[in-house]
Amino acid sequence: MRKGRVREICRAMRRSPVAVVGDIMLDRYIWGAVDRISPEAPVPVVAVSDTSVRPGGAANVAWNLVSLGVETTLAGVIGKDASGGELKRLMKGKGLSPVAVIADESRPTTEKIRIIAHNQQVVRADFESGEPIRGGLLRRLLAAVKRAAGGARAVIVSDYGKGVVSSEVMDLIRAVCAPKGVPFLIDPKEGHFSLYRGAFAVTPNKKEAGGFYNRRIRNEADLETVGTSLLRDLEAQAVLITRGEEGMTLFQNRARPKHFPTRASEVYDVTGAGDTVISVLAAALAAGASLHEGIALANAAAGIVVRELGTASVRPEELEAAFS
Repeated sequence: MRKGRVREICRAMRRSPVAVVGDIMLDRYIWGAVDRISPEAPVPVVAVSDTSVRPGGAANVAWNLVSLGVETTLAGVIGKDASGGELKRLMKGKGLSPVAVIADESRPTTEKIRIIAHNQQVVRADFESGEPIRGGLLRRLLAAVKRAAGGARAVIVSDYGKGVVSSEVMDLIRAVCAPKGVPFLIDPKEGHFSLYRGAFAVTPNKKEAGGFYNRRIRNEADLETVGTSLLRDLEAQAVLITRGEEGMTLFQNRARPKHFPTRASEVYDVTGAGDTVISVLAAALAAGASLHEGIALANAAAGIVVRELGTASVRPEELEAAFS
């Protein structure tokens, strides 16, 4: 794609609102070094040198959109706890309004703590609840989702299996998007695929795609079988299977699978790369780009963020530079 066309799409993104609905998380990183083994158990002792926090899950998707200059509304649930307060302050600092983010005292804020030594993750600790959202909290969530999606030109559903994405939420998104022809895109998790029927695009990674059929994707034949099956069973317009260092492959009706090789020269960490892919793709579609143009931009963006440790985002000038 020409650099001028990339610039044109990036400028249009600023006039094209996108809504994100899904599981909001706080990613906490503990950085340090290991030079000994604990005398209490055969585990490394990490001498901590620094800590940092970043938006995670659906909040990372929203952060990626804000970094592109996209007007973004995020809908989801956090806890009325210290981590939830920290996450709200972090989102405001990133320029992301928490107006459609519901704080509820019955659930903890989903938090992932990663301990990293010598640029390698040593261990991860998760604080979360995967219980379905019901009753009054569900009614509040549905109102927030309707408010967020109502003015959007594209909607992203970021499903990490933590309870926000349900049949009620998906039925509402379909009802809001269908009359206006607004595309909704899904970043899925295993076990929830039946909820995604009718999406414009679904973007599973290789493990998630194969998991829907209890099948491991070992070769190109497996990939094609799974991709075409998902396209049919989900009645989607497109299925984009992300494959890490192997790039990504697009499946559409009445078309041969199209492969997009990775743009990354070095891969340090794939954490959050899927969030970057779907955010850039949705922003491009909202801005009037074609599906193939959106995937080319998303592929380039993924190649940028995997060079960094932890979740990261991409700026428009970085995307333009990737096509120079």
